[in-house]
Amino acid sequence: MDSIPKSGYYYPNKFALIMIEALENVMGKNGLNAILNLANLGDLINHFPADNLNKDFDFADISAINLALEEMYGPRGGRGLALRAGRATFDDVLKDFGALAGVGDLAFKVLPLETKLRIGIPAMAKIFSQMSDQISTVEEHSSDYIYTIHRCPVCWGRSGEDKPVCFVATGLLHAGLKWVSGGKEFRVNESKCVAMGNDVCEFVIYKQPLE
Repeated sequence: MDSIPKSGYYYPNKFALIMIEALENVMGKNGLNAILNLANLGDLINHFPADNLNKDFDFADISAINLALEEMYGPRGGRGLALRAGRATFDDVLKDFGALAGVGDLAFKVLPLETKLRIGIPAMAKIFSQMSDQISTVEEHSSDYIYTIHRCPVCWGRSGEDKPVCFVATGLLHAGLKWVSGGKEFRVNESKCVAMGNDVCEFVIYKQPLE
């Protein structure tokens, strides 16, 4: 697998640590080591990112892990693993952060679902924009929200894809929506992807929860 050139944009170490540990939980130590080797990140074997919020983990390395999952497990298998890693990253790290901390408050829990989404989805975007070099914005429409990542770590440096590839981000959004809504599942569809030649990575979040 070709190495992806470093981006000079960074994720907090802790976000990357949780993502890597989530993959290890699913595929075991040997499976993870094989993925890291394939991604040209063998130096991370037994030397995971530090458990801190320093912005040291390059976007290119997240993209390389994502690509290695697809190459080793095929598009469908890689997608499932990436979704799980994204969900775990949210569950283990993000729901404890900043603006989202208030989402667990009793006052928030009794709000109507529509209001929870209106507050919670931009709060998630804000955390990423504040804590990493990823820039995220949200627009509300009548039946959905458009969650846009303007500088996406998941597909950094990739091109020529015929389908969206940012499943880690989709998994994060799934878990975030479940947390914000008090346990409901929502349909999230990546409609644009930089790896397909689009300017941004765009996710459509449908307001109507799944049954």
